[in-house]
Amino acid sequence: MADPIRLLVEALGRLPGIGEKTATRLAYFILREPAEYARDLSRAILEVKERIRLCSVCCDLTEEDPCRRCRSADRDEALLCVVARPQDIFAIERSGGFAGRFHVLHGVLAPLEGIGPDDLKVRELLTRLEGGSVREVIVATGPNVEGEATALYLAKLLKPLGVKVSRLATGLPVGAELEFADATTLCRALEARREI
Repeated sequence: MADPIRLLVEALGRLPGIGEKTATRLAYFILREPAEYARDLSRAILEVKERIRLCSVCCDLTEEDPCRRCRSADRDEALLCVVARPQDIFAIERSGGFAGRFHVLHGVLAPLEGIGPDDLKVRELLTRLEGGSVREVIVATGPNVEGEATALYLAKLLKPLGVKVSRLATGLPVGAELEFADATTLCRALEARREI
């Protein structure tokens, strides 16, 4: 029979950004806590796996479909911000500089990793644009090689549809992820976005 502690360390080690040392620390932390903590943690993990799904409109993670942002009458339907990952929405929302709607691609183009346009939520984006209510798409992918490639691909795809396509302005560090940018930098980047 396998050692339960070793199994827990291995399971935690599969989480992104968690190496063996951190996984071991987490495993022993869980062991030191009362049993109720482990039950709460496992319940929370199961809840999120069972109740969270993709919004049928923006492809963000949500419990309700459509999500609250897509249902909100306070958001500008004509302005659509395209992000790579759901956590990028939180970074942009934290800036307080954007009142439009969102679309989540769930990744960026990365040919060396075998990720092409069909692996992203591009078809869903094109479907959203068919209604004609969107006048500008802000491509807010990271300022790294994959993010730039994705932005250029989307610009080439969207411009013929008659929609303005812009990109976040400089100010975000090259190679950085949006979720780690501070609110002021993100706000300035949104305000000084440029057309692609």
